[in-house]
Amino acid sequence: MAKKKKKLIFHPITTYLILILVTIILSFILSCFSFSSTYNSINPATGELEKTIVTVNNMLSYDGIKYIISNAAKNFISSTTLSTLLITLIGLGIAESTGFIETFMKRRLVKINPKFITFIIFLLAMFSSIVNEVGYALLIPIGAMLFLFNGRNPLAGIAASFAGVAFGYSISFFVGTMDINLMSYTTTAANLIDKSYYVRMTSNLFIMIISCIILAIIGTIITEKIVVKKLGRYVLKTRDEFGETKEIEYLDLQYEEQKKIKEEKQEKKGLKYATIAGIVVTIIFIYMAIPNLPLSGMLLDLEEEAYVDQLFGTNSYFQDGFTYMMSILFAVVGIFYGIGSNSIKNDKQLFIKLGEKFSEIGLLIVMLFFSAQFISIFKESNIGAVITAILTNTLKSMPLSGIVLVIVAILVVGISNLFLTSSVSKWAIISPTLVPMMMQLNMNPAFAQFVFRAGESITNGITPLLAYFVVYIGYLNIYNKDKEKPITIGKGLRIMTPYFIGLALTWILIVVIWYLIGLPLGPDVYPTL
Repeated sequence: MAKKKKKLIFHPITTYLILILVTIILSFILSCFSFSSTYNSINPATGELEKTIVTVNNMLSYDGIKYIISNAAKNFISSTTLSTLLITLIGLGIAESTGFIETFMKRRLVKINPKFITFIIFLLAMFSSIVNEVGYALLIPIGAMLFLFNGRNPLAGIAASFAGVAFGYSISFFVGTMDINLMSYTTTAANLIDKSYYVRMTSNLFIMIISCIILAIIGTIITEKIVVKKLGRYVLKTRDEFGETKEIEYLDLQYEEQKKIKEEKQEKKGLKYATIAGIVVTIIFIYMAIPNLPLSGMLLDLEEEAYVDQLFGTNSYFQDGFTYMMSILFAVVGIFYGIGSNSIKNDKQLFIKLGEKFSEIGLLIVMLFFSAQFISIFKESNIGAVITAILTNTLKSMPLSGIVLVIVAILVVGISNLFLTSSVSKWAIISPTLVPMMMQLNMNPAFAQFVFRAGESITNGITPLLAYFVVYIGYLNIYNKDKEKPITIGKGLRIMTPYFIGLALTWILIVVIWYLIGLPLGPDVYPTL
């Protein structure tokens, strides 16, 4: 009988090292063949089209190697993924160390239908993109804990949280950072055809709200019907006092943990303290985001005229400080719960527990280092920008119209997003081509902008070039019960595959049906002009 070949499995860190090496070699090969492309860009001063040439940079050259070596520390330390994750985990770690999160989940969420909790996770994940990308750092660990304390596999909670943020990126019930980032490019591109056209902030509001609800429902179905069943029950192995191995199923955790709480009265008192503290902190933050009141408005960019720009603009203090504000909220709530429930005796005990929580993410931080190098080197190589430019020119050369153009445009944006994940960078290349094309076919520039958002979202969760993809892989391994067999990037992608297929089809159907029916995209804004 032939011996079965052993399957080769690479640790995520090894995979990132391989990806770095492949990128360097690929950049060398492509540069030897002068791999480049030309795309139309808009001169911000004149509003006119200009030809821009983008070429692949050889990362195996003298300058390329110098960049790789000299920027390694900078790429890691300046990584927003690292800073956002660490800041978020300080607050979450304190709240978890004092017992607040565990008690809150068991007392407030244990009686809620698990499927409804999954739906809420998806909705919150989509809402989180209204301010930067804090959802990846905040909701992935929370999703894991929500599933764990409800007797379910935390890996499914991690997958649902990541899928919600990634595949529902840039949509919510409110306008936010993404609208501000995209609308200026959309307006400039539209002005190539109509000098008087202006894309309003709320141009995509209605379709975003409906899309949020539909995608959350589909995401919940995929999680419950496919992902939860595929991942199975979560069983850990431990040793008893005789050194024998036994299995503990987290299905019974809610009952076991209840016995550990000494007094029901203390627990209620802790939650009462935490609730009051949370309300006070929230009111303070809200007051700081209100203009024209005594000592208020310090979170706003008061140089902007519109309130939305003050709140979500490029220089908004609210946007820049949102991650820290969430961390403060969780920390304060956790500390007051600890005081009320007497779960912490002093500051030393608190920070010892906090240190223990941070010890769990040591490997994730190492993964972040190599992920940051890969993303930085790939970006510097310009491979993604060249591919996006080529795809944009291909789209321009196709004699497409109507629904076919809409679907092909979504697919072009989705493929581009696999290699160039920055929304602004992609839209700067694509908008001068796509917006005029659609306007000439009587399609609204605001509709073109939403087509872009749909295309970008459908592949966000399946590209390792997404800065927060490593956080998803890292948490899968933190909760992985078999440390001898790490969850690879390939397995992480396979877990995402049902979400990718289901949510991509949902995105396309939403855009197509909306266009065919002619429903309003926002107040007084329709798919057609």
